[in-house]
Amino acid sequence: MAVYSSLEIANKDDSCEEDDGRPKRTGTIWTCNAHIITGVIGSGILSLAWSTAQLGWVAGPISMVSFAIVTYVSASLLSDCYRSPDPVTGIRNYTYVDAVNAILGQKRSWLCGYLQYLSMFGGCVAYVITASISIGAIHRSNCYHKQGHEAPCVFGDTFYMLLFGAIQVVFSQIPNFHHMEWLSIVAAIMSFTYATIGFSLGFFRVIENGSIMGSLGGGPQATTAQKFWKICQAVGDIAFAYPYTGILLEIQDTLPSPPAENKTMKEASKMAISITTFFYLFCGCFGYAAFGNQTPGNLLTGFGFYEPYWLIDLANVCIIVHLVGGYQVFSQPVFAFIEGWLEEKFPDSEFINKSYNVRVPFFSTPLHLNLLRLRSRTLYVVSTTVIAMTFPYFNQVLGVLGTISFWPLTIYFPVQMYFVQLKVEAWTRKWIILQIFSIVCFFISTIALIGCFQGIISAKLE
Repeated sequence: MAVYSSLEIANKDDSCEEDDGRPKRTGTIWTCNAHIITGVIGSGILSLAWSTAQLGWVAGPISMVSFAIVTYVSASLLSDCYRSPDPVTGIRNYTYVDAVNAILGQKRSWLCGYLQYLSMFGGCVAYVITASISIGAIHRSNCYHKQGHEAPCVFGDTFYMLLFGAIQVVFSQIPNFHHMEWLSIVAAIMSFTYATIGFSLGFFRVIENGSIMGSLGGGPQATTAQKFWKICQAVGDIAFAYPYTGILLEIQDTLPSPPAENKTMKEASKMAISITTFFYLFCGCFGYAAFGNQTPGNLLTGFGFYEPYWLIDLANVCIIVHLVGGYQVFSQPVFAFIEGWLEEKFPDSEFINKSYNVRVPFFSTPLHLNLLRLRSRTLYVVSTTVIAMTFPYFNQVLGVLGTISFWPLTIYFPVQMYFVQLKVEAWTRKWIILQIFSIVCFFISTIALIGCFQGIISAKLE
């Protein structure tokens, strides 16, 4: 078993042709699309029908389109911060935190890093929980098919979480973003598949019903206060179904130049957000049209549909495969931060810096195994799995964490960096427009945060 340093492996596998001396980047607009779609479209797409039900036929679709525009504006601003001080010829900022540090200073980069990595870690916990729900849904679907829709098909989630965690231990050994393009492509295909199944089932249910359910105002019969809280939660669900700024610069760092990375990234963002919005609108609207005010929280795991059971099973299998890729998309920046910090702290440690060339049966190329990567990433996966098992309803708390990090990561930092990067003077037309944009998004984020807190309180009382 041969031993190599990580630098030697890089030189063996690639030629250093980039302007920063790093191995040549091989990303394309299509791999960027795959990474973005894998990171953005989660199984939460299937809950957008519930969000539409709370907002109604007018506010629901308008909200989805509005947040698509907000996301594209934010992504465009942030993509110009990949290089600084000049967006085209400046020095590369490999991560979001690097960009904030270079443009806004170290203090704000600490805050950015804390929020970003907390959000990513929490997102991975949510992925474990969501995957277990989908695995359990397959079990229940077959149970309902055999025993009837009224059967008490209730199963625990612990085993499913352990199973998903074990799978992630293996996939977490993928070295970095540059080596997981194939996984993102597979995950993106899976997201298209289950989203298509979701809105197709909704479409055919509408035909079967012979009418379109729902109303312009949305929401079941409820008090004014109850409707307000539901609207807050619905707005929050839609708002946080889009942003991917936490991983945008890491994705952009996979792109070669020329053409300029920010130009390619903006095109990729436009394409990915357009595709995402298309599926969001179709799933949300057809789901609401099929069930009206009785729309379940998740069309495929909440059992709005029971038959054909094999199609429900297929959709949930696609969700699980997608979640495997999504978990990695949000974990890789955390892995890179932890391992980069340790390599800088202990440059002479063989445990940290040495890799082993391991022959794997049936594979022509050897596996480059790093002991630090094996141990640290396994511990990371174990920690997310244990927290998910301990707090199976932790995704409600994650909603609060998501609302807290939404405005600073998606709006505030990109806008402020854009001001500094492009030298936008105060009280100019562009400055006023972007400040209004930031304030409006802060207001929406605050409303969503209130709704999430109320949701936690309601869950505890039930």
